[in-house]
Amino acid sequence: MSGVILNPYWWDAAGPPVSTADQVLSTCDVAIVGAGYTGLSAARTLAEAGLSVQVFDKQRVGEGASSRNGGILSGNLRIGFGAAIRKYGLEQAVAIYREGIAARQFLAATIRDNAIDCDFQMNGRFTGALNLDDFGAMQREVDLLNTHLDLGAQAIAKPDLPDETGSTAYSGGLLRPDIGMFHPAKFLRGLATLATDAGATLHGETAVTGIARKGEGFAVATARGTVTVRHVVMATNGYTDASDRWLRRRLVPITSRMVVTEEISDNLMNHLLPRRRAMGENRNLYRYYRPSPDGKRIMLGSREPALSRDPRAAAEHVRAGLVDIFPELSDVAITHSWSGYVAFSREELPRIFERDGIHYACAYCGSGTVWAHWLGTKVALRILEKDGDSAFDGAPKMIPFFDGRPWFLPAAMAWYGLKDRQKVRRPR
Repeated sequence: MSGVILNPYWWDAAGPPVSTADQVLSTCDVAIVGAGYTGLSAARTLAEAGLSVQVFDKQRVGEGASSRNGGILSGNLRIGFGAAIRKYGLEQAVAIYREGIAARQFLAATIRDNAIDCDFQMNGRFTGALNLDDFGAMQREVDLLNTHLDLGAQAIAKPDLPDETGSTAYSGGLLRPDIGMFHPAKFLRGLATLATDAGATLHGETAVTGIARKGEGFAVATARGTVTVRHVVMATNGYTDASDRWLRRRLVPITSRMVVTEEISDNLMNHLLPRRRAMGENRNLYRYYRPSPDGKRIMLGSREPALSRDPRAAAEHVRAGLVDIFPELSDVAITHSWSGYVAFSREELPRIFERDGIHYACAYCGSGTVWAHWLGTKVALRILEKDGDSAFDGAPKMIPFFDGRPWFLPAAMAWYGLKDRQKVRRPR
């Protein structure tokens, strides 16, 4: 692993945009904290409506999860549709899943209508079942999805798996044709351009250090001066720091790491990923993988070891997961590896809400490629007093004995890892 590049593969083609050196204005209509998909989507919508908008980020624009993710457009929910029906009732379950459909369609329309060059393709996602019991549950899920949402989902039985994957690790799988992929850093650049073209100002490497009430608005303290604003949007998600201790006690930042192989022959790619789809597994410690946009490499992401401090050792751990799926890749080199934060709430659902006059969108639970763009826009619509309704309205619950440092993750990951090993040991 000594020669591995420890930066996102995506940055080879589109590194984080360099914001202008514009002076921080002392007043504006809206200050947005966080310059990822959430903040940029809100900024674009607000600026197009004629409001003056400044976006602040302590890193470069989009340097966090928005240019570090796997580029799979699932709009996934941690809770399955059948489980959602049992927990929330049919009406609410349909509402939250239909919002995911609308969010994916809205993202596709944004890319199409603005001609954003981001290698967008809608070619479906296959999720592998680790045992026969899990495949049976997937078959029931397919029936529910198609009955109530008409998604065209398919249950893929084991004899048909070679059409989807060259892996022998699965007992069947679920195919969702409504899920696609893109190049996340190229999309980020397109979204940043839309925001700045509309009139928003982006301030990268400009940390927000505090927010206080000031009259009917707020005073937002930044590393380059204080701004008086009417509205504030918090769009930090997994990168929330101590400047918002209230939110930090409600979001668990979990590290996700990706690895990318060197170029693979067409014959081997045709065997391993014949449909060139987005791929996943029904693990508790989720693993997701996909072809690179040019179809020449395989990219895999998974949870990083909870106690890892060495990025190269962590990359080797994730690479071992790739070889577990595809033993044929045991001698294939890894060229890139990097990590980033995703944010989970107790509810394991995306959230949009207002607290003390500050607007929030967060808790995407690892599926922010779709939810961040959608709920960032929804936040802006709420400020504009337009259609900002969402089935995900409501603040995340506080996590007891938690101050933003996830001390419990090693034990939790060990428990979920044990459950995954039990899955694998069941009949296939």
